Amino acid sequence: MIKKLLTGVTSMFEVGDKIFYPMHGACLIKAIEEKELLSEKQLYFILDIPSQKLKIMLAKDKIDQLGVRKVVNGSTIDQVLSEFNHGETDFTINSNLRFRSNMNKMRTGDIHQGAEVIRDLMRISSKKSLPLGDQNMLSNARDFLVSEMILVLEIPLDQANDLLDQAISKDT
Repeated sequence: MIKKLLTGVTSMFEVGDKIFYPMHGACLIKAIEEKELLSEKQLYFILDIPSQKLKIMLAKDKIDQLGVRKVVNGSTIDQVLSEFNHGETDFTINSNLRFRSNMNKMRTGDIHQGAEVIRDLMRISSKKSLPLGDQNMLSNARDFLVSEMILVLEIPLDQANDLLDQAISKDT
């Protein structure tokens, strides 16, 4: 039965793949299992989120809807880190509109948009205090980027945080 359910999916993601799950971070596919919930059999990816020491299940049919993607490569990480000081930050936008805009960027799972959120919130925080929602957004955006750096560059958490801090400090 699993073979039948996997048709069309195995070319997308397989056990051992490193993926990025928006609003959760970088994950490793540990297993693909068939589970029965509410009398319905469904295929699930069993994900390990190393940065959070967490395991979760994600329904196969939700993958596209949630924007799950393969992690980027090392050169993309290098590019993102080297471009932290590029682009403009709108300091005039009100906090509610900024929060919604940043949340939409985070939900895309796009590494460049996530980096923009970090860059802009760091720039704003250097001029004034961030509201609690923005502080949490900044923390989450950093965590998501760092989680991808850990899996892609195969480095420990503290080293990934140091690399990100170095990239950010070039902008301040």
